[in-house]
Amino acid sequence: MRQIDFRLNRQLWMFLAVAEEGHFGRAAERLGMTQPPLSEHIKTLETALGVGLFDRSRRGTRLTAAGAALLPAVRRFADQAMDLELTVREVAAGQSGILNVGAITSAMTDMIPQWMERLREQLPQLTVSIHEIDSVEAAPGLRSGALDLAFYRLDGSPGDGLESFPVTYDTLCVAVPIDHRAAHLGQMPLADVANSPLIMSARAVSPVYFDSIVSACRRHGVSLRILHEVRSISSQLAYVSCGQGIAIVPGTMERLAPENVRIVPLVEEISIVTTAVAWSTETHAPLKDQALDVLKGLIPKGNVEP
Repeated sequence: MRQIDFRLNRQLWMFLAVAEEGHFGRAAERLGMTQPPLSEHIKTLETALGVGLFDRSRRGTRLTAAGAALLPAVRRFADQAMDLELTVREVAAGQSGILNVGAITSAMTDMIPQWMERLREQLPQLTVSIHEIDSVEAAPGLRSGALDLAFYRLDGSPGDGLESFPVTYDTLCVAVPIDHRAAHLGQMPLADVANSPLIMSARAVSPVYFDSIVSACRRHGVSLRILHEVRSISSQLAYVSCGQGIAIVPGTMERLAPENVRIVPLVEEISIVTTAVAWSTETHAPLKDQALDVLKGLIPKGNVEP
């Protein structure tokens, strides 16, 4: 298979000019050059692509079938290149920035919408691109530079080269089917949870969150009987709704619970960090510090280090 040499980007601009002008002389004038070198550049492009792009005659210059097929893609390339140039100029001037943010699903329905609203008010020049991630994807994404910020489940240090602070805390509760006896009680003891088939957010997806729940239960003398491990808290609630067991979930997840699921507080009060935000200390993104300051302003006092 023939490989395209993308160093020929300049020739693509020349191809676009000739295609739009339908004349080598007018295209050369538009490009600020003479016709002979323009013709040579087009020949170089045709050789690289292995196809003829123009039919040349006394009546003018017309696109070949191959040239006509190439034209829409080259136009898209030109538009994207101009957008990229504008973004680079704005970022270099400190007028705008782009933040790539990874976030677990619960953060996308909890803190992030309010944060985004404040960012639009206070940093209108900032563009934020949100990517759904699992917690285990946060650190690799930050270290590789694919992510500038990551909202994920973490309690403790995020690791070398990364910094973080907690965003939300929550008290653990139990999600039960509406016909479960605990659905009509004010509280449920951990001992009852231990005797029931349990649906947990998978350790492979969020190891720190999983381990913090298991450790908290062990501190109260309870070992869990885990029947299913699923990808998210939303999945836990869906499994409970389908009668597959009960689930330990943060209390604020009540807003996502289906109609046939009840969120019951535990007798034992167990509070954990449900979301933290982390970033790399070794990469820089325009306006990242300002975006973090906006986030800190939304967090209740005591959750963030001064």
